[in-house]
Amino acid sequence: MSFSSDVKEELSTRIDMARHCQIAEFAAIMGMSGRIRRASGKRMQIEMSTENEIARYKFIVLLEQIFDIDTGDIIYVSKSSRDTTIRIENQEYVAKILQTLKWADETFDNIEPVFVDTRIVQKDCCKKAFIRGAFMERGSISDPNKFYHYEIVCKYEEDADILMDMLRFFGLDAKVIVRKNSFVVYMKEGNNITDTLNLMGAVVSQMNLYNVMILKGISNDVNRKVNCETANLNKTIEAAVKQIKDIELIRDTVGLDSLSDSLMQVALLRLENPDMSLQGLGELLDPPVGKSGVSHRLRKIGEKADELRQSMGISVKKCIIENMR
Repeated sequence: MSFSSDVKEELSTRIDMARHCQIAEFAAIMGMSGRIRRASGKRMQIEMSTENEIARYKFIVLLEQIFDIDTGDIIYVSKSSRDTTIRIENQEYVAKILQTLKWADETFDNIEPVFVDTRIVQKDCCKKAFIRGAFMERGSISDPNKFYHYEIVCKYEEDADILMDMLRFFGLDAKVIVRKNSFVVYMKEGNNITDTLNLMGAVVSQMNLYNVMILKGISNDVNRKVNCETANLNKTIEAAVKQIKDIELIRDTVGLDSLSDSLMQVALLRLENPDMSLQGLGELLDPPVGKSGVSHRLRKIGEKADELRQSMGISVKKCIIENMR
């Protein structure tokens, strides 16, 4: 299974002991995919349609836990090979569900489905349960080995804003984007997602994600170190190539004997050992010299070579001008 499925599988087995938290989670699933269906006369039916088998299982468990509903009163209607609608027709249970969700008043004169009534999610634990229910029905998490992405897809912008605010209430950096005809609440930072998994009660999945993050962190550190060492090696090679060119220029123009003894000694060693480090060159000198000392001498050689290039450039310019006259 995917990581997202593993998380939902873990959450499906979590049943809060407190009834108010069970109601909050049930309200989230109904807010996402539930509706009231008008039947004949004044009869009403409660329906919840989903393609998510795990969410369907959790929905039925919550129905039984909260309303003590008889399994014979749960009707399954298959609209396709994937989509299944769960329908409650028993008017006693319909009334209980509507009043519990705050979709209807005591007289049933005003019936208005809402995403969530604020009275249901007053407590922090109920907010967590609601987030869990919303994720169970319309949420997903990407494979953390590839990238970090947590999202819950909502039908309406106001629903997405409510969910975003709930996540932000717990200090999570949730945002909303529009995708086609949906509003997506999402997070992309790994630590945000691990905190959300803990908040929803998926502690095993949280640990699994932590392990992936640690391994990826080690891998990234190794790559950074290799890249840094490669960059340093390239700089060393480039410096050595320039040093050799400087020495060859001096040798072929004014001769290495134009250098002081200490500079000529370094120049000869560099020509004989083009791949050697500065520290290695210093150890071959008599007497031995440190890395900084070798670097200083090679810099002096480079300055002399630059002076030669400048003087040669000026001479060439003079010749060109004289030939043009």
